[in-house]
Amino acid sequence: MAQLAQALSNSLSRHPRRVLGGVGALLLGTGVTAFGISPMMPDAATLPVTQVFEPLSLNALPELHLESNVALTLYQSDTVRRNDTTQSLLLRLGVRDTQAQNALRNHEGMRKLFDGRSAGKLVSVETDERGQLLKLSARWLPDDERQFSRLRVERVGQEFKTEIDSQDLSVSSRVASGIIESSLFAATDSVDLPDSVAIQLAEMFASDIDFRRDLRRGDRFNVVYESLDGDGEPLRAGRVLSAEFINNGKKHEAVWFQDGSQKGAYYGFGGESSRKAFLASPLEFSRVSSGYGLRFHPILGRKKAHLGVDYAAPTGTPVRTTADGVITFAGTQNGYGNVIEVSHRGGKSTLFAHLSRIDVKRGERVEQGQFIGAVGTTGRSTGPHLHFEFRDHGVHQDPLEIARESENIPISPSLRARFDAVAQVQRKQLDAANSIQQASAD
Repeated sequence: MAQLAQALSNSLSRHPRRVLGGVGALLLGTGVTAFGISPMMPDAATLPVTQVFEPLSLNALPELHLESNVALTLYQSDTVRRNDTTQSLLLRLGVRDTQAQNALRNHEGMRKLFDGRSAGKLVSVETDERGQLLKLSARWLPDDERQFSRLRVERVGQEFKTEIDSQDLSVSSRVASGIIESSLFAATDSVDLPDSVAIQLAEMFASDIDFRRDLRRGDRFNVVYESLDGDGEPLRAGRVLSAEFINNGKKHEAVWFQDGSQKGAYYGFGGESSRKAFLASPLEFSRVSSGYGLRFHPILGRKKAHLGVDYAAPTGTPVRTTADGVITFAGTQNGYGNVIEVSHRGGKSTLFAHLSRIDVKRGERVEQGQFIGAVGTTGRSTGPHLHFEFRDHGVHQDPLEIARESENIPISPSLRARFDAVAQVQRKQLDAANSIQQASAD
């Protein structure tokens, strides 16, 4: 063997190319042969399959023994439902404690928990393994929504110690994304976006998108909004901080900006204003039941020019001004029933008719979006709705067209640097929301 190895070494040193060439040819030939016979192998799918069953012996698992003196604590949370009682709430939270139910049934703290708008209040409990109540905490928003109320109950021996206090809300930002399959609210519900945020989203782009007719399947949105939190738990959604909506391939964007005493508004990310001089609708979200122009009058029974737009809505729905102005009339006008008229700059005016309630007085100055009354069915009316008119120097015009064509209110040049800083932060958050949506789609 040693002599053979020495001979190979001498040959390689004298004829390196010849030896390596031979090895290469051998390997290449082997490769070609393998390639040539590979397709001749039978298809694995056609091979017979045999199932083999064999018993396996498993070592017995060691028994787990818990020390009898180790106490288990169970945690559970839920929200108060309409018509809940102390007993029904505690049972749903896993509290099987008659003593706790009796002690808290008429307790002042629990009465406050069920007072007012009780539905939706968050309640958390700690119990032992037998379902005895150890601790209870609840948080909710009172009428003053700058703070939240907190109830804490703790078992001390055979008694229950309770405490009620108020704490400042903390504000955080949340992002969400969605794709339109049927409607805006269906899409926002599918991603657990609060209704108040969905309404704001529709309002932000109402001048550019008709959410009743313009939506297309596959349209998508990204949104950043405030969350008002108590002890780290979201209690209410706040203002939309930025959003983008892609409708039929066209992107619409808006970012909220407010500086000091300046009135806040939405702007495009390039600094152009998204705020129109006139809002698209005097109601936050409704449907047009009768448009501007010639129509068949349901009461008179003949065709007549309809000099405004009718919005179908339940009685009591808040009505708002579409632009800054001054109240010039607040009272009753024949077939219009309860009426409010508002004068705006440039000789323009708006009229709101058939109101169930008037909340302003003549001479009062109002701001865009301010609530001034409520939908009703006063005067000549077949059902609850708002009749809304727009006039330019006394000449009636289509309110829907005016809202789309009204001029933007530009941002002050002195605030541009601060605006750019806010817009940069919001752009990053919207990009993050978009990335999350794309990742979930993949």
